[in-house]
Amino acid sequence: MELDREERAILAGERGDAARRSLEYQVEVGRFWGARRFVRVTNVHMMGDIEVMGDGGLEWLRGQAGQGARCRVSTTTNARCIDFAHCERLGQDPAEVAKERELIACLRRMDVVTTDTCINYQTVYQPHLGEHVAWGDTGTVIYANSVFGARSNFESGPAALAAALTGRTPEYGFHLDAHRRGTVAVRLEAALGDLADWGALGKLVGEANPSYYAVPVFHGFERTPTADELKHLGAALASYGSMGMFHFVGVTPEAPSLAAALGGRSPGAERVITDADIDQVYRGYGPGDGDARLVVFSGPQQSLFEMKRLAELFAGRRVAPGSSCFATSNAGVLAQARRLGYAQALEGAGVTLLEGVCFYILQNLSPMREANHWSNLVSNSAKIVNIIGAHRFNTVLRRTRDCVEIACSGELR
Repeated sequence: MELDREERAILAGERGDAARRSLEYQVEVGRFWGARRFVRVTNVHMMGDIEVMGDGGLEWLRGQAGQGARCRVSTTTNARCIDFAHCERLGQDPAEVAKERELIACLRRMDVVTTDTCINYQTVYQPHLGEHVAWGDTGTVIYANSVFGARSNFESGPAALAAALTGRTPEYGFHLDAHRRGTVAVRLEAALGDLADWGALGKLVGEANPSYYAVPVFHGFERTPTADELKHLGAALASYGSMGMFHFVGVTPEAPSLAAALGGRSPGAERVITDADIDQVYRGYGPGDGDARLVVFSGPQQSLFEMKRLAELFAGRRVAPGSSCFATSNAGVLAQARRLGYAQALEGAGVTLLEGVCFYILQNLSPMREANHWSNLVSNSAKIVNIIGAHRFNTVLRRTRDCVEIACSGELR
């Protein structure tokens, strides 16, 4: 790789041992991907929780903090695995809770801003067109690349922290123009009236094009999608297809037209998505044993507008006896939701609000499932019904209003 003067100085140890070792690691990552140089980044978003990192990750962070590692650019954390206000009620391991606290303390010693959110792009930082960032959560990366026109790859935990310590990342993948052109054209003839419909769309297109470098171009839609609709679309594309970017003609900044989004490429046969295709996705989820005791609004975390909508749908109702309903978001959204009365309305209906976590990475989730005799998990998030399968739930995707009905009736139709 071609190194500039500052990078050579870092490798010579002029910024300390932690930065030196981080850049050495980044050089190896760059060589693996065939990167010729580094690009400077302005923002980093990284995983930082004990469920994902484990004891080895915690020990590594202890070492980094002990070496005096300090972030060179603004760095935030993704959702964690423990809400300290609910850990006892959820039966989470006290030893792991203590490790989570220590892990957070290590990150703060390195000047990481522990925002604990997977919707940083809605609530914390919005990169601009062409801005290079180093983000680690798939849902955040695809949103940054697509909706903002920023540039990031899916950064692993060590790679994201290395970028934070050195202020740069190897130039490969979606940092390069060549990988940002559309490869698949998708005409939308479906109404897509619910957030779950957008996740279903992402499932259909993602499963049909399972490639990191597949870039779908959506066109033909008759209105401008909301931020939450694009959020659920991107999260599903990343989950089902490992995609890191999409274009939406007339909406996303690199797609003023279909031809511009494709960048001169021929997309081949165009995919058309209709209401019938979306309905078929819902029919593909079997009810399992019919258990309707767990409904989850998570993955990604809820925006303030999603919280408002849920409060409206739960108004005058209550979660059925023996059932559990969870909604997750970050501290900022929940503080606003409490100020505006949405949180109180949901809690009054029996919904448990979890702060700073995402449901699918909760510590001790499999034992939690067994202890509560949960078998089905119902959600309006196509992402979570895909990725939580490792915990042996039978997952069921339903529209938002239907999820509320299931939570309050205790019946899965």
